[in-house]
Amino acid sequence: MNVGIGLPIADPAALLTWAQRADDGPFSTLGLLDRLVYDNPEPLVALAVLAGTTSRIRVQTEVLLAPLRDTALLAKQAATLDRMTGGRLVLGLGIGGRDDDHHVTGIDMRTRGRRLDEQMAVMRRLWSGEPHGDGAGPIGPAPARPGGPEVLFGGFKPAAIERVARWGDGFLAAAAPSWAGGLFDTARRFWKEYGRDGEPRIVAQVNVALGPDDVVHDAQANMHAYYAFTGRADQMVNGMLTTPSAIRTAITDFANLGADEVMLYCYGLDPSQVDRLADVL
Repeated sequence: MNVGIGLPIADPAALLTWAQRADDGPFSTLGLLDRLVYDNPEPLVALAVLAGTTSRIRVQTEVLLAPLRDTALLAKQAATLDRMTGGRLVLGLGIGGRDDDHHVTGIDMRTRGRRLDEQMAVMRRLWSGEPHGDGAGPIGPAPARPGGPEVLFGGFKPAAIERVARWGDGFLAAAAPSWAGGLFDTARRFWKEYGRDGEPRIVAQVNVALGPDDVVHDAQANMHAYYAFTGRADQMVNGMLTTPSAIRTAITDFANLGADEVMLYCYGLDPSQVDRLADVL
């Protein structure tokens, strides 16, 4: 079972320390959230910086809101980061649910799923070296991974999970073990229906905070602010795991469900959490 670290977003400058400690530890991946109308770092820019200060750990968007971005430019950015990191980029994609994020980019929320499907068709073509079309030629550079970086899709509805089989390499599930199993099964079912070889890579996500009370309270406050728009922030914060035993149990439960990786998502800024979480593994 691979275990990654989801990075806090409250202070971009602090992420260098987090990344370096994680790269020196047992962790497989650094993950970073995406929002537009919020005080968080832009994930592709931030992960490019973090990739430059690390040597082996993967960098993952979790999830990048692709419909908010220009398709050709996103394809070029992702290919560049994948090439320059030697294939360490994992592109987690989703559609987002914030009205304000879509409003400021002029994207219609009602068609964002359709837009993501259209974007994937273009990006897969560009990553394979084919011309953009409409009189425009290929857009480089070629990614390190043939056909483009590894793509994971996040979501909960069948239409979102079906996208894993149509366009992706795996599924990113931000759900507790108690109901993640059904989502995993749905992803695998679509994978077989589309005639894909093997199985989709399954990446689970769980929110954690490990340390003294002030570390836990900081994480809870940051997470509550991030998810306030959902109207379910209290419930989500209550699900945060704050003890080594609870974290170990979640990792074991996800492993029993067949997950390939678990991302331990942190909202508190104390970088010593990296070392504490390493001791849990």
